[in-house]
Amino acid sequence: MEEDPDTYRILKLRAEILELGSAIRQLQREGLDDAAAQLLIARKRAQLEHLVKANAAGRPL
Repeated sequence: MEEDPDTYRILKLRAEILELGSAIRQLQREGLDDAAAQLLIARKRAQLEHLVKANAAGRPL
């Protein structure tokens, strides 16, 4: 059975968000600027939200 491409993208985005969250925490602990990582995680979260909503509605992307 083949995995749904949307499901794969959702899982991939969730994994990327977790990694970015970890990187942000590390940057904050070290007192470094985390603005770029914060922006990237916000974009990934928006992509994930869009993908989940579109997938739940059964609409093609």
